[in-house]
Amino acid sequence: MSEGSATDDREHTPSDRGSRQDRGLRRTAELAGIGVTGLVAVAMLGFVLLYWAQDLPVASDLYAAFRSLGRGMDAAFGTNVFRHPIMWQSMATGVLVGVVAPLVGSFLVHREMALIGETLAHTAFAGVAIGILVTSSTGWDGSLLLVALVVGIVGALVVQWLTERTDAYGDVPIAIMLSGSFAVGTLIISYGDGLTGVNIRGYLFGNLAVVTPDGARLMSVLSLIVVAGVALTYKQLLFITFDEQAARVAQLNVTGYNTLLVVLTAVVVVGAMQVLGVILVAAMLVVPVAAASQIARSFRETMYLSVIFGQLSVIGGFAVSIGLGLPSGGSIVVTAIAVYLATIVGSGFSVKAISAHG
Repeated sequence: MSEGSATDDREHTPSDRGSRQDRGLRRTAELAGIGVTGLVAVAMLGFVLLYWAQDLPVASDLYAAFRSLGRGMDAAFGTNVFRHPIMWQSMATGVLVGVVAPLVGSFLVHREMALIGETLAHTAFAGVAIGILVTSSTGWDGSLLLVALVVGIVGALVVQWLTERTDAYGDVPIAIMLSGSFAVGTLIISYGDGLTGVNIRGYLFGNLAVVTPDGARLMSVLSLIVVAGVALTYKQLLFITFDEQAARVAQLNVTGYNTLLVVLTAVVVVGAMQVLGVILVAAMLVVPVAAASQIARSFRETMYLSVIFGQLSVIGGFAVSIGLGLPSGGSIVVTAIAVYLATIVGSGFSVKAISAHG
């Protein structure tokens, strides 16, 4: 045996090999979790598509099979939930929120922009209020979520415009938009009180009944846009997240990518407020990411774990909501916080520095 080989054997101790095995198992578990999450999300997207195309020959047979599966699940679990298409629409929306909210939230949390989700949620609420006023005044029967989406994106652009003219992502413009947009929404709602039968509480606190077929389809399209946007600009968003000044020196279009990030946040918020409500929607941008940060060793791992924790929160929250007849938004957020507390205990009450690599 050569001296080099002997040195290698001494360097690779049993503890080193055990550590590599632990990392390998950890990586395998994370990828398995992401794989399962992806399959569930694809299945939910499939249901939304089948529901929309159920009158077509092939789609009608697949939709009937899906309904049969729902009745079988009700028989197995002793429930009366899964046979109803409206519940599948709500669950599909929730599952997609559990993917895209932590995905975008990973960048927001590490940039200390957690409050911007709450701000854009309030802006979207103003959009709902504007939609209600237009509906009551003109008889227009369009989607309130589309109005909220337009207003939310405009609000995101306004926030970006204000922050570019103050300290980078300072608290002042965000606080002004947060309180101002909600004030506008409450004034419009009060002005048009009694003119429509829209359930405002559902938009405030989250309600499974708020999700309509149009809302589920909109969330599906928005989710695909968000995932594609993050995938195509991941390296650029990562760069500005951890070293914005270096990105400017490298002549990266920092303003453009900042704008993209806040617009993607607005898109997620509008879709998520159907099941989480305006008041609680920001929690899904923050809490799963905070939980993942307790045990993750890199930014990429944080994203993987936050999506997994987001799904656990949504599924667990739906179970609590359906089982106890409670609002979906509060149930999901409380479940997410329980996951967060569990990760704190599991991490030994310490937070490791997150690497931008891997």
